[in-house]
Amino acid sequence: MKILTDWGFTREGWRKNSRGEYLVLLQGGLLTAFTILPVYQPPGFKITSTQLIYLSWIIATILGLGALILIVKGLRDLGKNLTPLPYPREDGELIQTGIYGIVRHPLYGGLILAAFAWTIFQLSLSHLIATAILLIFFDIKARREEAWLSEKYSEYSEYRQRVKKLIPGIY
Repeated sequence: MKILTDWGFTREGWRKNSRGEYLVLLQGGLLTAFTILPVYQPPGFKITSTQLIYLSWIIATILGLGALILIVKGLRDLGKNLTPLPYPREDGELIQTGIYGIVRHPLYGGLILAAFAWTIFQLSLSHLIATAILLIFFDIKARREEAWLSEKYSEYSEYRQRVKKLIPGIY
């Protein structure tokens, strides 16, 4: 399929994991597992106050909207540079404007915020643990991606110093 080759997928890459193909597979598996994970609330943990329930829903909604903004804006600002692989496209350029002027990995950060929003909405311990696993995974994937970006773009080091990694203003 042309879109896969445009993104940088090759048979050789799948055999050798030369562009982070296995990270893409693992990401798909983790996101799938998160969506089918059952909600678990520890026995005896029940919020009975409707005000606290509404507050958790408001917080979840705000986080969810933030996640949506990061993901949509990240996709739009990346444009033709988009690839699920952590390896940069051969014909790509370093994007440092738009949402990428605020956070280096808005797609990863958006997925983490979306997972956290769902965790708060459901008040689910199982999803909190899964969100922590996603945070660790995306941090590792971003680290690998940044090594390749640093090799390709000389200005990436300065960009890393200036812009947060996954969560705007926080990390």
